[in-house]
Amino acid sequence: MYILITILAIIVTIIVLILVVALFTKKDYSIQRDIVINRSTPEVFNYIKHLKNQDYYNKWVMKDPNMKKEFRGTDGTVGSVYAWDGNKQAGAGEQEIKSIVDNERIDIEIRFVRPFAAVSSGPFVTQALSADQTKLTWGLSNTMKYPMNAMLLFMNMDQLLGKDLETSLINLKNILENK
Repeated sequence: MYILITILAIIVTIIVLILVVALFTKKDYSIQRDIVINRSTPEVFNYIKHLKNQDYYNKWVMKDPNMKKEFRGTDGTVGSVYAWDGNKQAGAGEQEIKSIVDNERIDIEIRFVRPFAAVSSGPFVTQALSADQTKLTWGLSNTMKYPMNAMLLFMNMDQLLGKDLETSLINLKNILENK
């Protein structure tokens, strides 16, 4: 009985310690990746602003080829929404174009429903390097409420999500450069 009480006390102490540390740890994260695409900025921008095109390059969208998709509004304009409901890997949620600065920036709000509720921002920023070369930066940022922010103590979000952003950007580069 003494051993059981000791084990229980250790578990409770660890949980309490994690919750106390979570009070003082960061609550948000931000990652970004970029790639140079050998196409003009208007060509790159006009492709990425259409949410339907994510079916061809976004690694997360590709995790479930049978996911249910719904598009609302005029794709490629402020207010257009891409909603999905997929398997365990893809989850469920929607993304909405919140603002567009032509040939410069698209701000997308991503609202996750499953596997957990969260709201993230995912901006795309284009920069002309020459007449036929564009630097594209794709970011992802989120704020995790207490006590969920305790996960940031154990997870490197940059490493975890950054590889998927890189893969998606390489897919996009291949599509645009091989048109």
